[in-house]
Amino acid sequence: MNRKSKQRIIVINLLLFALLFGLVSLNKEFLRPLYSNTPIIKILIGSFPNFIAAYIISLAFMNVVVIREPKYGRLIVYLSSLLVFAILTIEEFKPIWGASTHYDSFDIFASGLGSLLTIVTFELVVLKRKTK
Repeated sequence: MNRKSKQRIIVINLLLFALLFGLVSLNKEFLRPLYSNTPIIKILIGSFPNFIAAYIISLAFMNVVVIREPKYGRLIVYLSSLLVFAILTIEEFKPIWGASTHYDSFDIFASGLGSLLTIVTFELVVLKRKTK
């Protein structure tokens, strides 16, 4: 892998993690206090950090695969998305980093949805590349 590809991967992944931090902070500091009175919205904004974490962390793995195009790229994306989902699910049952304060099945669902969305995103990128 050449130097330019390495730099591209690093820059994109740094931007992804900055986006993750920004979105989770926005949710915590602005959206939760503002919309915590509406039951359905409370569930959505309560599960948003898990959804966005699963999606963006899995996108970081996908980014490497899309740029480097390894032989087993699809397998790497699928397994890394599954691993991210598993770690976030374990965190929900037994907090490792203190991100989860109580068990919430909606958080597990949101994590699964975020990981699944990464796989869909990957397949769309692959499809778009094939049609070029």
